Amino acid sequence: MPHAFLCDFDGTVSPSDIGAAFVRAFSPDGSAESPEFLARWMSGEMGHRELTLAQCALLSVTRDQALMFTRKFALDPDFAPFVREAEARGDAVAVASEGFDFYVRDLLERAGLGAVPWSANVARFEGATVRPEFPDVADGCGRCGNCKGSHVRAWRARGYRTVLVGDGLSDRCGARAADQVFARRDLLAWCRTEGIEATPFESFADVREAVGDARRVGPFMGTPRRSASPTTSRTSAGGGH
Repeated sequence: MPHAFLCDFDGTVSPSDIGAAFVRAFSPDGSAESPEFLARWMSGEMGHRELTLAQCALLSVTRDQALMFTRKFALDPDFAPFVREAEARGDAVAVASEGFDFYVRDLLERAGLGAVPWSANVARFEGATVRPEFPDVADGCGRCGNCKGSHVRAWRARGYRTVLVGDGLSDRCGARAADQVFARRDLLAWCRTEGIEATPFESFADVREAVGDARRVGPFMGTPRRSASPTTSRTSAGGGH
């Protein structure tokens, strides 16, 4: 069975949380990333859709200014080789992001990865105002902007074994739904708390090594999910997109 790797963007495909840096840079005194906002989201009091709406209401930035800022960031250098190797095996790689379309599209294209399927929340720039729009996902949770669980289920329905690769709390729905999980930072800690087995990684170099080639699939691909080990984990301050 071919595998579909559903990859988070901020903090995963890009080592930096670009979305968090963006809303922090263009809101008064960084208020869109205030501890109060993030605490309500991390506790589950508000979903990522509500968080994104509240953050965008504070932004003052044009599209040109936004792109100039986000082009300072780069992708994991091992992501492109990972995509090539996966596609050569007959597997699929897609990006599912709770960040914004303008920088996901731009950075993938600038890295020569414009053909990689991706999904993200839409940022409509109206002068210096940013109005968010969210993908229409029929079976999403209703709280996420771009529910990764919905994308996992869609790829499984197409006949793929699903693998979620992520780093933050915006990946929770995807991690619950996926057949296998690669996790780091906050997502890894959450998976361990929830008893969801997750393979730790630091970069796509680790993912490439664990997956191997089409003739040698690692044990994590063939065993059913079981409780994650209770080992402690280093977590990040942000939740990723």
